[in-house]
Amino acid sequence: MPLLASFMVPHPPLIVPQVGRGGEKEVLKTIASYEKIADEISAIKPDTIIITSPHQTMYADYFHISPGKSAQGSFARFGAPGVKFSEDYDEELVDKICSIADEYNLPCGTLGEENPELDHGTMVPLWFIRNKYKGGKIVRIGLSGLPLKDHYILGMMIADAVNELGRNAVFVASGDLSHKLQNYGPYGFAKEGPEYDKRIMDVMGRASFGELFDFSESFCDKAAECGHRSFVIMAGAWDKRNVIASVFSHEDVTGVGYGICSFYPEEGESSDREFLKKFLDKTDQELNEKREASDIYVRLARLSLETFIKSRKTLKIPGDLLKIAKENEDTDQLLNSRAGAFVSIHKYGKLRGCIGTISPCSPNLASEIARNAISASTRDPRFDPVTEDELPALEINVDVLGVPEDIDSKDLLDVKRYGVIVSAKDGRRGLLLPDLDGVDTVEDQVSIAMQKGGIRPGEKYMLQRFEVVRHI
Repeated sequence: MPLLASFMVPHPPLIVPQVGRGGEKEVLKTIASYEKIADEISAIKPDTIIITSPHQTMYADYFHISPGKSAQGSFARFGAPGVKFSEDYDEELVDKICSIADEYNLPCGTLGEENPELDHGTMVPLWFIRNKYKGGKIVRIGLSGLPLKDHYILGMMIADAVNELGRNAVFVASGDLSHKLQNYGPYGFAKEGPEYDKRIMDVMGRASFGELFDFSESFCDKAAECGHRSFVIMAGAWDKRNVIASVFSHEDVTGVGYGICSFYPEEGESSDREFLKKFLDKTDQELNEKREASDIYVRLARLSLETFIKSRKTLKIPGDLLKIAKENEDTDQLLNSRAGAFVSIHKYGKLRGCIGTISPCSPNLASEIARNAISASTRDPRFDPVTEDELPALEINVDVLGVPEDIDSKDLLDVKRYGVIVSAKDGRRGLLLPDLDGVDTVEDQVSIAMQKGGIRPGEKYMLQRFEVVRHI
């Protein structure tokens, strides 16, 4: 049996009267909507309530599902220790989700639990639900740093598990919207905040789940949302299904966005709602077009990393370079000049590796790029090595660095034009390339470069700037 319903809900602890102590009256629309959602869940009487929460254990490369028979929690850290929960887990459904994920190599399971206690992203929805409905077990699932498509795939697998076991289940996607909606709010204001809330409420109100993939990582970060991945998992559970969406409310009076929607299935399936397939087809088409249009710098980097990953062999320069050169394509600079170069790899919009050299270390620029492409794909300590099955999904950029010049003030930097090198007296240094998504100010640029170099705030440092030629 497929899912019976799903719900998009926020999780502000202040909405619980024992926590809010009157402050909850600021969000009466949200409370009224939550009461309606709880009534609907009570009427459904589900066997299992699946809850995705941003405040559950979260890893960069793994989806964590809470293990064991049961868990407890309270609002003690919010000043209300008397509001307690004791919930039984649906172990059979957890095992089925993990089994399906293993079959399709999605990194998901019950390993690595950091805190067995229920988190507030889980307890706030349960506070409303349990006031109306005491039955049913729960499944508690965390988010991850993996691409949005993997969150959507997890949702599809959850739906498959529910269907295979014949569970009467509902899905609760817990997540606040932007945290930067008002100057007086706890996180201040950013113009992306109201834009995020407007877009997400429109998308969810139309159940146009394919558009969830159009929210970039940078945009979501600037909006300081916390629920987007939760909503994407829920959307994946409805892949192919026609659904009826209802918007209950949206509020932003606290400076944080709270949106509540419900989704119920209609009869039948529709190819128009195979949103993951559409997204992957679109992405593949765009990648193919970029590969066709890429210049010899990018083609060289791609050939180098693909050759190494597939056969552990390195390119022979100039022979392999000349083989991929198109008619009238100039290879003189690649073969007869030297420069530092960075190779950046992205996969479905997320960084997958980036390594380079500030000054040349190879006989020529072609060898520099070829070597750094291998390093970026296999030796970046932040990521596992790229595997052969990932190669078709990779997007590659090459930045050729100009000669760094000393500067004595941050006023001489421009995040769009110049990269920056920050150096401490003992030789520690960090570099950040120019014109990076999400890096909007010189202060951000210098701060990130300092972090990369292990240079602490307050330490004295020297600045250099450089220009790049970016090949995409």
